[in-house]
Amino acid sequence: MKGKKYILSKAFSGQANDDNFQLVEFDLPDELKEGEVLCQAVYLSVDPYMRLFPNTEGSPVIGEQLAEVIKTRNGEFPLATLVLTKAGWQSHFISNGEGLNPIRFDLGATPISYTLGALGMPGATAYFGLKKCDPKPNEIICVSAAAGAVGSLVGQLAKIQGLTVIGFVGSEDKLNWCKELGFDHVFNYKSSNFGEALSQVAPNGVDIYFDNVGGDYYHTIINKHMRKGGRVLVCGSIQTYQDKDTRKYDATNVSVLMNELSIYGFMCYSYYEQWPIAFTEMNKLIQEGRLKVKEQVYTGFENMKEAFLGLFKGDNVGKAVVKTVNSFTHYP
Repeated sequence: MKGKKYILSKAFSGQANDDNFQLVEFDLPDELKEGEVLCQAVYLSVDPYMRLFPNTEGSPVIGEQLAEVIKTRNGEFPLATLVLTKAGWQSHFISNGEGLNPIRFDLGATPISYTLGALGMPGATAYFGLKKCDPKPNEIICVSAAAGAVGSLVGQLAKIQGLTVIGFVGSEDKLNWCKELGFDHVFNYKSSNFGEALSQVAPNGVDIYFDNVGGDYYHTIINKHMRKGGRVLVCGSIQTYQDKDTRKYDATNVSVLMNELSIYGFMCYSYYEQWPIAFTEMNKLIQEGRLKVKEQVYTGFENMKEAFLGLFKGDNVGKAVVKTVNSFTHYP
């Protein structure tokens, strides 16, 4: 039996492209050792953070996947167990059980792929990241990359908590999606002036900036559009992940000082033990129709590269996942 995996044929430098990836086959052993399991990827996640890691040439591409145990000699993982794991971009893998995480909450009728999105790392980022900002009813929050896997959830959760939500996106399709989600104001930064648009709808500034983008947007908002005592959550920096430019920005520290801003760096895994509590609450909102989720599903393991590169072209609306099998034991 053979598996497939993507390796880095060339280390990342600047803009990621086709030349960075190579699809290779590898042999899987006929027999497992005691304590081992053979897993097959069912859904794989593609996320911008993958670009951050300084992988070397020939190394496997990192990433999370939902996998099914298809062969086992480990009593803790019976046949057909579904697990979440950071096994990277590979169709099959053998594990001794370390790093395999069964789903820790009741999904009900919710699609299993949501465990890589709204009920996975992006969902935890939105839920606990917003909580970190201590949002209050009637405050104003601005969300960048507002139609993405994280931003779309942040905006909806903020609306549920009584905030005014402003979102910035990069296409008309994304703008329409955020309007459908109930955002109060949405702007396409490619067809409108970012600073002017924000000044029109929040002339006195915003209380919270949930930053998924970094770069120019981060510095513009901190310097010109934050209210006194405002909070900024640094969640991602997709604008700069592929940028070699070491430009100097203007006086951000002075703005932080004068407006007494709080700026938080945020990693959702610091809250890992609390994830089931958040996902139970969010899944209830999903099933009630109060929290909407959109997935961009690519079919076929060979399309991992296309799905990943599409993130940096702005192709995806919502969460991008790659489905690798047509059916599996527990779910369609």
